[in-house]
Amino acid sequence: MNTSIDVPKQLIESHGDQYPEWLAALPRLVTEFLGRWSLRREGPVWNGCASLVLPVVRQDGTPAALKLQPRTEENAGMALALRTWNGDGIVQLLEYDEETTTQLLERLDESRPLSTMPDDFAALTVLAELLARLTAVPAPAGIRSLAGVAAEMLDETPAAVPGLADPAERQLVRRCAAATAEVLGEPGDRLLHWDLHYDNVLAGSREKWLAIDPEPLAGDPGFDLLPALDNRWDDVVDTGDVARAVLHRFDLMTEVLGLDRQRAYAWSMARVLQNALWDIQDGETRLQPVQVAIAEALSARS
Repeated sequence: MNTSIDVPKQLIESHGDQYPEWLAALPRLVTEFLGRWSLRREGPVWNGCASLVLPVVRQDGTPAALKLQPRTEENAGMALALRTWNGDGIVQLLEYDEETTTQLLERLDESRPLSTMPDDFAALTVLAELLARLTAVPAPAGIRSLAGVAAEMLDETPAAVPGLADPAERQLVRRCAAATAEVLGEPGDRLLHWDLHYDNVLAGSREKWLAIDPEPLAGDPGFDLLPALDNRWDDVVDTGDVARAVLHRFDLMTEVLGLDRQRAYAWSMARVLQNALWDIQDGETRLQPVQVAIAEALSARS
């Protein structure tokens, strides 16, 4: 059985500075877990910037996917979250190794993400319905809390804002922080995906569509809306009215999830704040235009 792999260039570029030991161990880990879990490789390796996935077949003939990625603060609770959801609207976790964070997952069709659905409204409805199912579940003990994440963001904001060149963008970030502060005392207790966009939903056989790649948080579902609001942005621009299209997406999602719109607005602004802080930390002096457009559209409604 061929167990050798070449580490993809994209993984080297994304993880080379932070996780060189994990990258160096990756070929050995593949060999180790193929043997430990009695797996046979089937087809080419898949990878993004964060993980390596090998399509495999289990000893009983069941197709599966072997996923390897370094442990990060964002994915630390992934296995606990997947076990809590237990396949309800999301990929099923079949095996897990705590020490290396290696996962054996239900095989989905990586060639058919939700982003391939031509009708944007239909795709967003699918995503919203999945998100409603996921966030209906209470977060188990041990999942990172949105309360802590949001408090850290507010602490970082005063020092970060001067890094922006545009006074209007500095004011926008302050407005995002003010909205976050208003809901900080009620951070919520639902199990959040944190990164549910069209490419993190794949076609399956057990269900037509299933979510993948959670970065779980315990918090308010409103914090989970933004990845869908800025997904497939060309479709928003093509409507000719960006603000109206953003609000249409926001209204559809809040209706399907049954959310209070004002709280969902505040937590969406918190998500814009998070993205802004990340960009400033990376040395950017301007906000992403898409994030600005979304925040301005939502603010006009609030």
